[in-house]
Amino acid sequence: MVSDETPTSGRLPGDLNKAQLIDRIIRVDQAGEYGAVRIYKGQLSVLGRTPAGGAIRRMAVQEREHLAKFNELVPQRRVRPTVLQPLWHVAGFALGASTALLGPRGAMACTVAVEEVIDEHYAKQIEQLGDDESELRGICERFRQDELEHRETGLQHGAEDAPGYKALTGAIKAGSRLAIWLSERV
Repeated sequence: MVSDETPTSGRLPGDLNKAQLIDRIIRVDQAGEYGAVRIYKGQLSVLGRTPAGGAIRRMAVQEREHLAKFNELVPQRRVRPTVLQPLWHVAGFALGASTALLGPRGAMACTVAVEEVIDEHYAKQIEQLGDDESELRGICERFRQDELEHRETGLQHGAEDAPGYKALTGAIKAGSRLAIWLSERV
């Protein structure tokens, strides 16, 4: 729940005020886009010269654009980035490379899993942002559409045929949700 600062607003202990919400959104989205860039870098290190490399490169370009926007917003809005970025640097690359080692379908299964979680995440943020934050809400809406396109790309490239698809995507989704929770707070 998001509230203003007035004591009569129905604010409960632990509820975020507007400034805290904006800080959390920008921090976690910057961290998430950084992680996505690292995932695609890991995938390209394995699959860059294969037919799947072209699709991965196109998605990576969009993720770098998303990251650049949040990298602008961090100092503009005076938001402290997550201290976990060094972990996401290694973990993102490792996730990308390891799923790519399963083959193109494994890499695409990773994309589908991550993008399904990010779709839910951006949708929640869009719902929380008010009209006074229409610019940030618009950024989240635009980026959410890109992430949905990435999910569709993954499905079109055979993600569901990856070895152990359900177990693989389940584990990646759980890890993505944990990364979001941690990056919002740390």
